[in-house]
Amino acid sequence: MNKNTIVLLVVLTVIVLLFMNMIGRYNRMQQMVIQVENGWAEVENQLQRRFDLIPNLVATVRGYAVHEMEVLTQVTEARARVGGATTTADQMAANNELSTALSRLLIVVERYPDLKANQNFVRLQDELAGTENRLAQAHRRYNDAVNMLNRTRVTFPNSIIANQFNIEPATFFEAPTEARAVPQVQF
Repeated sequence: MNKNTIVLLVVLTVIVLLFMNMIGRYNRMQQMVIQVENGWAEVENQLQRRFDLIPNLVATVRGYAVHEMEVLTQVTEARARVGGATTTADQMAANNELSTALSRLLIVVERYPDLKANQNFVRLQDELAGTENRLAQAHRRYNDAVNMLNRTRVTFPNSIIANQFNIEPATFFEAPTEARAVPQVQF
């Protein structure tokens, strides 16, 4: 083999290796995008479970706390906004509002000892608590997937590949500021 052929083979080998490396990085980022989408699907699954429990919870509380209609109305309206949300950002905002309304509802419940002893309410409250725990885990897994994707896409040379193939950063799920406040229970 002559010298030019060897140089050409080395250059072609380097180009092929670089191309394969780029394909590997692209595929890894696409897998991360799928993990983010899967994480959000699990969040939506738990949000739907909570969404389905709320009418039963509200109906049970309504029987005991007829004069607490303002809080019940807020929960019902927040639930309606969740049902109408179409984008991920709208869903996050509507569910944050619903979380705040549910917190207020549970504070109202503290004022009614008979309600807290009602078997239907206790079962619904346990279901809601379990759902909220599953939802918290789903939020954590979703945010972990978002973190991994966003960290990977900003490092060099991944940032070039991400920009070239329009791999956008994902949005973290953030709790509403109201959720950070400690609820005040008054008797």
